[in-house]
Amino acid sequence: MYQKRTHVFNHVKEHAAIYIFMIILFLTGVIFGAVIVNSMNTVQKLDLFFYLERFFGQIADNQQIENSEILKSSFFYHAKYLVLLFILGLSVIGLPIVWILLFLKGLVVGFSVGFIVNQLGLKGLFLASLSIAPQNIIIIPIYILAGSLSMIFSLTLLGKLFTHRFTRPILQPFGRYITMFTLLLAGSLIAAVMEAFVANEAMESLIQSLYK
Repeated sequence: MYQKRTHVFNHVKEHAAIYIFMIILFLTGVIFGAVIVNSMNTVQKLDLFFYLERFFGQIADNQQIENSEILKSSFFYHAKYLVLLFILGLSVIGLPIVWILLFLKGLVVGFSVGFIVNQLGLKGLFLASLSIAPQNIIIIPIYILAGSLSMIFSLTLLGKLFTHRFTRPILQPFGRYITMFTLLLAGSLIAAVMEAFVANEAMESLIQSLYK
């Protein structure tokens, strides 16, 4: 156990710059998402809020989506995202796409929260806290970690390519790469469960209380 902790600590220390870069990239996406909300004109906001209110109305009328369907949809979405990051890490040319995907994830979160709060004020803040925050507390670190691992592995391959040091076996780091993404995939299942059975239930209760 001590050796594992030491290995993890050394890994984070060695690649701290990459992890910090990925966190900043995600936060930049969040900021851009909020900026987009503020740059929208009144007509655009009203059009988008119209569809949001229709969704709220359906929930208020007890036209909810089954929790099992939300669980399945959420997990497969996260799984596809993580598999894509995994594959991109295997190719050096996929590295910029990893950055774009992480930035877009931040942008979506920033826009979603920003728009709800912008339109509903304090009620929107409560709604975002209940419907968006629970699963994202888990899934955001998973995406940041996945993007960082993908970048680290990609740079490892790039270093071997340019220095022609192919004597060290790549199978061991590749095995660790697969293991980490398997653990992240398991973590995404926990996030999907949170979204389906915690965030969704809380959101439905709040919307029904607001629209009565």
